Amino acid sequence: MKPKEKSKKFQWIKRGIALTAVAVWLALIVSIFQSGGTMADQAPKCIFTTMIVFGILTAIYKGLEQWEKDRF
Repeated sequence: MKPKEKSKKFQWIKRGIALTAVAVWLALIVSIFQSGGTMADQAPKCIFTTMIVFGILTAIYKGLEQWEKDRF
């Protein structure tokens, strides 16, 4: 494969991972909202969920970039 094709492949993998992370995050947020309770009860759960999901996304994304750089 040419370097440009490899770059496109990794770009699509990154997009897929990002879309999956956003879908998981939205599902968790909806689940928190549907569980009931006051906004004061739900806010910490939403903040924690957001931090964890996007923290994991960032780690995966950076790891994939490092792997791409080392491999190609």
